[in-house]
Amino acid sequence: MDKDQSPEVNKLPELKLDARQAQGFISFFKKLPQDHRAVRFFDRKDYYTAHGENATFIARTYYHTTTALRQLGNGSDALSSVTISKNMFETILRDLLLERSDRTVEVYEGSGSNWRVSKTGTPGNTGSFEDILFANNDMQETPVIVSLLSISRENQLTVGLCLIDLTRRKLGIAEFLDDSQFTNVESVLVALGCKECLVPIESAKSVEFKPLYEAISKCNVLLTERKKSEFRSRDLVQDLGRIVRGSIEPVRDLLSNFDLALGALGSLISYVDLLADDSNYGNYSIEKYSLDWYMRLDSAAVRALNVFESKTDLNKNFSLFGLMNRTCTAGMGKRLLNRWLKQPLLDVSEINCRLDLVQTFVEDAEIRQGLRQHLKRIADIERITRVLQKKTSSLLPVVKLYQSAIRFPLIKDVLKNYQGQFSSLINSRYVKSLEFWMQEDTLGKFTAMVEIAVDLDKIDNGEYMISPSYETELASLKDQLNEIEEHITKLHKQTANDLDLPIDKALKLEKGTQYGHVFRITKKEEQKVRKKLSGQYIVLETRKDGVKFTNSKLKKLGDQYQKLLGAYMDCQKSVVARVVSTSATFSEVFEAISVMLSELDVLSSFADLATSCPVPYVRPEITASEQGDIILEGCRHPCLEAQDEVNFIPNDCTLVRGKSWFQIITGPNMGGKSTFIRQVGVNVLMAQVGCFIPCDHATVSVRDCIFARVGAGDCQLRGVSTFMQEMLETASILKGASEKSLVIIDELGRGTSTYDGFGLAWAICEHLVEVIKAPTLFATHFHELTALAQKNEHEPQSLGVANYHVKAHIDPSNKKLTMLYKVEPGACDQSFGIHVAEFANFPEEVISLAKTKAEELEDFSTAPLSCKDSKEEVGSKRKRIFSPDDLTRGADRARQFLEEFSALPLDRMDLNDALGRVAQLRSELEVDATSNPWLQQFF
Repeated sequence: MDKDQSPEVNKLPELKLDARQAQGFISFFKKLPQDHRAVRFFDRKDYYTAHGENATFIARTYYHTTTALRQLGNGSDALSSVTISKNMFETILRDLLLERSDRTVEVYEGSGSNWRVSKTGTPGNTGSFEDILFANNDMQETPVIVSLLSISRENQLTVGLCLIDLTRRKLGIAEFLDDSQFTNVESVLVALGCKECLVPIESAKSVEFKPLYEAISKCNVLLTERKKSEFRSRDLVQDLGRIVRGSIEPVRDLLSNFDLALGALGSLISYVDLLADDSNYGNYSIEKYSLDWYMRLDSAAVRALNVFESKTDLNKNFSLFGLMNRTCTAGMGKRLLNRWLKQPLLDVSEINCRLDLVQTFVEDAEIRQGLRQHLKRIADIERITRVLQKKTSSLLPVVKLYQSAIRFPLIKDVLKNYQGQFSSLINSRYVKSLEFWMQEDTLGKFTAMVEIAVDLDKIDNGEYMISPSYETELASLKDQLNEIEEHITKLHKQTANDLDLPIDKALKLEKGTQYGHVFRITKKEEQKVRKKLSGQYIVLETRKDGVKFTNSKLKKLGDQYQKLLGAYMDCQKSVVARVVSTSATFSEVFEAISVMLSELDVLSSFADLATSCPVPYVRPEITASEQGDIILEGCRHPCLEAQDEVNFIPNDCTLVRGKSWFQIITGPNMGGKSTFIRQVGVNVLMAQVGCFIPCDHATVSVRDCIFARVGAGDCQLRGVSTFMQEMLETASILKGASEKSLVIIDELGRGTSTYDGFGLAWAICEHLVEVIKAPTLFATHFHELTALAQKNEHEPQSLGVANYHVKAHIDPSNKKLTMLYKVEPGACDQSFGIHVAEFANFPEEVISLAKTKAEELEDFSTAPLSCKDSKEEVGSKRKRIFSPDDLTRGADRARQFLEEFSALPLDRMDLNDALGRVAQLRSELEVDATSNPWLQQFF
């Protein structure tokens, strides 16, 4: 037990169960099926409890102490328990369903030994808890559940995939080929923002599906295993006919194009139990999902480019999402931005369409500010329409839709008043659609109904009631209620006169749930009228905030009021049901408008970002992937330049075909190499999302994928060494990248010995240059790699390998290092590691010994490497000398070794067979190395 108790532990609710109740509950609890993922909460009206392993988990994870635990029962039957207040339950629930990806939630209701599950939730399906999760917080992303079925045929892996977005009521279906590492699956999970993935339980027994489980884990997705029998396609057309909007024929035609994906679709419909909820009928849409619609991003790239917020971020501007999220609507804009950042566009015309709209809002401050002013008043229409379709018993969602709907004409007018360069685009994309949906026979009917049916005057008091004039019986009951309220008001005045107290100021009339209508005075005033109170009135409660009392007349009137109010509420309930049901028929209209408003929200948010930065962003020129170059002049990192007290130094990036399509970037640690290559990736991603970017001028050739290898992340937590993580991520690049991709690699090969690391780095560079031919930024400390540029320039139809370095200056007088953070052409042949150690205030004797050992280990030649700034650099490092022929032949043989090694089916080989085959490859390489000095250095 921990000695120190947290404040939460000191305030824990008391678990009140007698011996009989405790024994009955323990008996029930021990019969529950084992589920290591489920966190089970038991609703005890005023608080919740958790028991057994769940209790220990909650005590350690959320209370940070086991002193929160209590024992229920005695002896061997004793059960560890913890009590949870309602506020703490909400905190735990948000973490389990919105932050974690390894737990599910079950809430039980009942008593004694009779309990039943009342609510369940997973990270992919939060519907049962949305009222708690998003009561005071916007829903930032729409959770998606994916179901996967894969099969290996003739050495080809085929994946059938189905997805469901429960918030937007959308189904998607896809089939595609994948490699043994399931790289396509990983990029789809990232693009969809998947929170939960269903796979057949039998997959866990197969070695070939181990990489699938690893890909799911990397994406922080909850893995749910289901029986193979659930992955069936029987009666699919019939089932979809009930839930999909519109004719069944297009659905039948769509499904006829798929085979494996149909089983995945069947399992998904079964798992979320779509057919059990009548509100789903006729409200879903289904479409084919294509991997070719969006830029592919794997989990490593999303992490490397800081696309989304992390718990370790010091402020919101640390991530691209945090920086770009200037949306105004309640949740809808945030979710769309979240989706767009995972799904950058590939179609040049679509990207330019978004950029045209952003340019509109950048150039015209009046339309931007007017639009954003009205968007701030728009509710979360997507979520509210879903609540309506579930036949809620409250008028609140109806009122919120109404309050949004009366803003639509104002938004339309702002857009219509724009007469600039893109007025025809604004008109066709938004104005005409808004005018169509706002006609009298569509939204006009809805607003008219609400204005007649709902008592809008009461809304400011937080009361959502039907207008009495809407129903004859309601009008009669309302008149009677008003009459009683008048009598109570008169009695209030009489009592004030009787007690000689000023009305309202000293004698207040209050209405509560416990006592109904009561009078209240302060304790100070009570002393003045104590005699009268004790003789003619009934004191109900004495507290710090005053004394509540009544008399026989007020009590009688209050009872009459409550009786009439009950009748009024019963009558209103049936009317509310009719109003809600009618409002739900407008869902399709509101959904269509919510799509437009979300888009306007995000695009105007982009414009707000572009214009409000200290140095404004610019519109990038976009070219097709087969054409143009990637040229970013005065390029900056958007998140870094937004940090306080950062004076960011811009740099140019010129990835030009045939000249500098592959760039090797050298220079000292902390010199800005990593920042530079990441900011290029971030700028390309932002451009393809349709946003202006932080440059002076920019041209971007569309990329189908961004691959990034820039750090080991949390690989150790998953039991993977840093070097193995390097190799896995690099293997993913070598297998998945094409000439249309963008590759960013930082410090490859540092997780192993110098010679091994350099050999790997050289061979990987050659493969990227000669086989993949993708534009690449390769930051490295292996200065010898810069020789690749000299080798490549003699090749026919050269891809264009160029050397760049981050500028640093060493003062010749004191050998002190100064970082200049500028990226310039040319190789840097000097290592600055010891100078950086001096920066970190290493002891002088350690620095001196390091310099001595470095000099002993290095093999110096008489000729220095060329460096643009060699004249001003001190202590320049020199290279081992190999002939160009040795270098070329050796690198080709090293690459052959790597290709043969990567082709080994290690996941399907016996350990001894694998070790034997690797030893054979090494032996063959060692034999060939006897005639090649360049290869000999690795042995």
